[in-house]
Amino acid sequence: MSEPTSPAGEPSPRTMRAIVVSETGGTDKLVATDLPLPPLRPDWVRIKVRAFGVNESEVTTRKGLSGPDVTYPRVPGIECAGVVAEAPAGSGLTSGQQVATMMGGMGRSYDGAYAEYVLVPASQVIPFTSDLPWETLGALPEMVQTAYGSLSTGLDLRPGQSLLIRGGTSTVGLTAAAIAKDLGATVLSTTRRPDRADMLREAGVDHPVVDHGEIAGSVREIFPDGVDAALELVGAGHLHDTLRAVRVHGTLCFTGALADQWTIPDFSPLGFIPNGVRLTAYGGAATDLSADVLDHQLRAIADGRLKVSVAKIYHGLESVREAQADLESGAYPGKHVVVLD
Repeated sequence: MSEPTSPAGEPSPRTMRAIVVSETGGTDKLVATDLPLPPLRPDWVRIKVRAFGVNESEVTTRKGLSGPDVTYPRVPGIECAGVVAEAPAGSGLTSGQQVATMMGGMGRSYDGAYAEYVLVPASQVIPFTSDLPWETLGALPEMVQTAYGSLSTGLDLRPGQSLLIRGGTSTVGLTAAAIAKDLGATVLSTTRRPDRADMLREAGVDHPVVDHGEIAGSVREIFPDGVDAALELVGAGHLHDTLRAVRVHGTLCFTGALADQWTIPDFSPLGFIPNGVRLTAYGGAATDLSADVLDHQLRAIADGRLKVSVAKIYHGLESVREAQADLESGAYPGKHVVVLD
């Protein structure tokens, strides 16, 4: 095999900088380290990372709470945007091509995007062409995939329908609101902080709803019969109340648990699910986000029809500690993005 080359045509380095978690704990466990370049594997693609989002799941991995599928030492990072450094023959990918990737065990069962290079299966690499800045592109893969998949696969949302998003100031919530408005839906979205209602309106939300623990009554003041669709991002502990905001023959999709409650003790459908309301779920994978869908979202962003909520931009791998600390603080709503200059 010939020596691998970089997107610029220069020989690729044999080592790279990466953030490694060798033992779990606080942000001090995110250690910048020199590692060998990820060795090539059949049907895998080596990507030069240009930007990546920082996510709650990576904080969970750093703390050692991700479950038995995560082993250490581990390079975290479940998503990134970058360019192809080397791709297998027949993949349809070329050196220097812009690509995005996310999830699929990335940063959990194999090393992820907190690095100068990442190696991922070709099946979860999405090519695109865009003039948007890397700090915008790096914010998109996980939250666009999750939001779009929830609205399409989970809810089959249609133009003209009403959508309730519980957990509206989360990155997925803000993205879902923007995508739903672009589709032509009427969007209600929750926040626990009244001072963030204007931020929701700027994201395209028609009706901000302040969440004091119960929201079904407030939602039915706006839509007396209930909403057509609801996206649950806060967790199982709020699911019963969110279901009560949905109309008969409407649908609720359970996608996230920002409050870290994923299960319902002693669950009995009778009495928990209102008569005639449909309950679905969405977990998703990179393969659920097609190149055509990503291209549509990128063009909507470039045209100003879709707003990307970026909380803060960080530069260089050494800034990951600050980014995770800011994410945990909750002081900056929106996506935290690290750009590798």
